[in-house]
Amino acid sequence: MHFDATFFAFVGLVLFFALVIYLKVPGMVAKSLDERADKIRGELAEAKRLREEAQHVLAEYQRKRKEAEAEAAGIVAAAEREAAMLTAEAKQKTEEFVARRNALSEQKIKQAETDAINAVRAAAVDLAIAAAETILVKKADAAVQDDLIKGALGEVKARLQ
Repeated sequence: MHFDATFFAFVGLVLFFALVIYLKVPGMVAKSLDERADKIRGELAEAKRLREEAQHVLAEYQRKRKEAEAEAAGIVAAAEREAAMLTAEAKQKTEEFVARRNALSEQKIKQAETDAINAVRAAAVDLAIAAAETILVKKADAAVQDDLIKGALGEVKARLQ
């Protein structure tokens, strides 16, 4: 029987497959592929877990941002209310100050009027006394003057007692 190269190639191929099966190469390849598939599944699960965690963290930060914006809006509103209150208070104090100053000015004006009236009265009394004295000096003689002085002294003594 004559064996050609194809026959020997076929025998070599069969021996190769027998050796591969004997050494359990398909099991090792399957095991390696299974390990690699498990590793990929683990990485996918880890990536999914990290994605969910990132979404949770993003949602938490968005919630905190909204809370911070609301708090900032509250602070701004409180500052505006306080500014309005301070403005109203300053306006009221200014009005009270102006009213007090007006009242004080009016009081000083009234006092000046009273002083002026009293000064005019005092001048009028002095003028009347001087006029009366001049008239009495011209019309009254010594006896009348003595009677008037005694009468005035009597009145003063009576009032002092």
